[in-house]
Formats: sequence, structure tokens, C-alpha cells
Amino acid sequence: MSHALQSTRTAPRSALDADAVRAAYRRWAGVYDAVFGGVSAFGRRRAAAAVNQLPGKRVLEVGVGTGLALLHYVSEKRITGIDLSEEMLARARERVAEDGLANVEALQEMDAEATCFADASFDIAVAMFVASVVPNPRRLLAEMRRVVRPGGHILLVNHFAAERGPRWWAERALAPASRALGWHPDFTMDALFAPGEPRTWQTEAVPPFGLFTLLKLGN
Repeated sequence: MSHALQSTRTAPRSALDADAVRAAYRRWAGVYDAVFGGVSAFGRRRAAAAVNQLPGKRVLEVGVGTGLALLHYVSEKRITGIDLSEEMLARARERVAEDGLANVEALQEMDAEATCFADASFDIAVAMFVASVVPNPRRLLAEMRRVVRPGGHILLVNHFAAERGPRWWAERALAPASRALGWHPDFTMDALFAPGEPRTWQTEAVPPFGLFTLLKLGN
């Protein structure tokens, strides 16, 4: 489904910074797969499948975490993964070694909002459950656009806040705990785009219960 929309909804106020994210995922690293691996599995597989169908071999996975998606890329894709948490990356490196993932070329500790890559280094950039984690989502998207070649592709899979109903209340009740959780429960799509910025994308609901959304943008 294609969308070109303007919304008046405001982005959530950030309670996160890089240190808060590092601290949160230092706590989560040992149990992340058990706690979040199941509920996020559909989104990761859907995003990896979408990457596999796109042209180009050079793929940047932003916020690779413990490497839960790495097994799902076809061998022709050459994967570079980055994450702000060294503890999460350590588990990802173990996973690459255990599963013999020869197409994973690098796993690096790096700030997703300010990477060290040259312009147009990749054909595809994908961020899975990252947009609501970083302190400045617009910088994240701008950086993904910078490192992807013109004509390449950007994909994000994420939870976006409900507009109404019981989930709306639950998400906003959890919002003050953003810093401790390490992500924004009340994250909205508006947080990714500057006011007045043209927004043309494709969206796809992802199980379970459409809780997550796969967002596809051309670069």
C-alpha cells in the first residue's frame, strides 16, 4: 500500500541519549533473544525477505543487535552490521561463528546517526526495531539515505504507536519509562520525517496482530 501523507501529529519527546541506549542494552544483552526474539521474529524475517528480493549485494543492517536476522539473508547479500552496544555485538559475532555465516563481512560498534561510511557505500540499508531506540530518528533516516547509493533502498521495521484505543493508552503510560526501557513505546511515524518533508513510502503490516510495520523507501 502506497502512502503520500501529511500528518499533524507530533513526534514523541526524546528521553534517550547514546549513553542511555548503551546502558539499556548492556542490561538487555544477555536476555534479549529470549525476551524479544519471539515477538520480533516475524518482522525480522519479513524485512530480511524484502532485502533478499531487492537488487544489489551491499547491505547495511543498522542496529544489528545480537544478530537475530543474519541467518535469514541469502548468501549473495554481503552484510555489514552496526550497533551501539558492544555487548549485543559480542553475541552477534558468536552467532556468525556458530552458524558459519560467511556473507557477514563486518560487525562494528558504531553510532547509527553518525556512521563512518562514505556516501553511497551500500545498495540497501535496513533497520529493524531501531527507529524508536535512537535519540534522533530523523538523523537516523538521513544517515541511512546518505550511505545508500542513489536508486538504492531503505527499509525499516518498527512498532509505531496506535492512534486510539487501549494500546494508545498503554503506550503513553509506558512513555515515561523510555530511558529505562531503551526505546519509545509511544513512537510515531512523524518522528522520522521533518515537517513539510515529502513522504512517499510503502507500508506492510507485520504479525503478530499487525503490531509492527515494514516501511520501504526508495533513495
